[in-house]
Amino acid sequence: MDQLALLFIVLLGAVISVPVGDWLGLPAPVLMTLLGIVLAVLDFVPNVDIPPDLILPALLPPLLYAAVRRTSWRQFAANKRPIFLLAVALVFVTTLCVAAVAHAVVPGLPVAAAVALGALVAPPDPVAATAVAGQLGLPRRLVSILEGEGLFNDVTAIVLYHVAIAAAVSGEFSVWRAGLDLVLSAVVALIVGVALGWGANKMLDRLGDATLQIGLTLLVPYASYVLAEELHGSGVLAVLTTALFLAEHAADADDVLSRLAGHTVWDVVDTLVTGVAFGLVGLELHNALRTASSRWHELLGWAGLVVAVVVFVRLLWLLPATWLTKRLHALRDYDEDIPTSWRETVVMWWSGMRGVASVALALAIPLKTESGAPFPDRDEIIFIAFGVIMVTLVVQGLTLPWLVKKLGVRADTEREKEFEKQLAVRAAKAARRRLREIESVEDLPEELSEQMLRRAFDIGLRINPQIGDEERREAQENRVRRIRRVRRIQNEMLSAARHEVLAARSEPGADPEIVDRVLRHLDVRSLR
Repeated sequence: MDQLALLFIVLLGAVISVPVGDWLGLPAPVLMTLLGIVLAVLDFVPNVDIPPDLILPALLPPLLYAAVRRTSWRQFAANKRPIFLLAVALVFVTTLCVAAVAHAVVPGLPVAAAVALGALVAPPDPVAATAVAGQLGLPRRLVSILEGEGLFNDVTAIVLYHVAIAAAVSGEFSVWRAGLDLVLSAVVALIVGVALGWGANKMLDRLGDATLQIGLTLLVPYASYVLAEELHGSGVLAVLTTALFLAEHAADADDVLSRLAGHTVWDVVDTLVTGVAFGLVGLELHNALRTASSRWHELLGWAGLVVAVVVFVRLLWLLPATWLTKRLHALRDYDEDIPTSWRETVVMWWSGMRGVASVALALAIPLKTESGAPFPDRDEIIFIAFGVIMVTLVVQGLTLPWLVKKLGVRADTEREKEFEKQLAVRAAKAARRRLREIESVEDLPEELSEQMLRRAFDIGLRINPQIGDEERREAQENRVRRIRRVRRIQNEMLSAARHEVLAARSEPGADPEIVDRVLRHLDVRSLR
């Protein structure tokens, strides 16, 4: 088996893991990690031959961009305090605790190398958090916090990692220089992110065609990441900034086709790249197995101790941090998403899975220092890192659905329904306002005006039937049944038309381009 065949197997697994995960009630990323582990221990499966410095630039930009598309700037702004406590403060605390323990138990491990280990295992994976939490029916406020934490903690951890690696390689370290690097990295990333977001937004307006617009959005995350890294900024923060800018400014309410096609394309990209990322996590297990050789007892002991530190530091930090956030929320009535019970705090604790970012950072550790000596304890660091990744991702990922069910943590469906009802009312009112504006400048027949007024109300009623009284709801249900019957018949008619046009493709003298043009017209008609 060669590398290309292995890639196709992983991509196929990414597609199949979604329905299998739904059937088993398990997150697809966890299944892909298990598949990677199985492939890693098979003798005929080759080792993955990907340069470590290409893993983050290849996988993180599309995954982060896809995750940001599901959020908004308002969520980040409203939840800045919980996100800061988790994405910045907790990463620092976890890094320091892991570094202290690793330096104490691993003989001869320098402080800088220990800090590098702490930084690469500190951040919970943004893709794992959103992919796993999003499938469990958790309250939206918890998903929002986990998304915010997952998207911003990599920024902090990667900067800490680079500072620690530079100190280990050069043998020199300056607190002031490290702090300055952190600030400059963030400033450069923000400038690059906003500039590319603004430029991409202007280009999207000029392109017009849905195919070209979607193609541009596929390139933008990579451009943002690479440009920021070239300017010594944070590529992760640059992608987040660009994605948030486009999410806020690039939404054309009337560009229906581009929006539908864009969502479909990005869902496909998200599924495939997520599958590859977590398949890679499992496949890279061979590095840890090779490192262990005859030192299993010693290395497993170190890895187990670091796993315990990573897991329990998160719990010990979350308990007072959640209490403090709730206290400030009650005193000042902040508009932010916070856990409302100890059960939700426990779910947040157990959702701190590590993943592809930690794998990439572990594999990216240099082989040698500036003096030419081997990087101190590189193999031991990689083994411990993979121990943390496997335990948190596989064990926590497999048990999180059970824990959520056992604790009875569920989404607030009544609140969600109420918000949907409010949106339905707003949509209907907006339609009626526009109708009145049209009536003020156009002379509409009374019959047409009444018909349009009913349709304006139906816009909201179709979104949420609960906004109408019992008589209107009953009338709407009758209309829905009639519309469904008409649509069924019309769909069958359109299907017959599509089959006939498609059959013409194989007829002598048929121009396939014209056939495809007519078929596209029928497809758009079916979509409408």
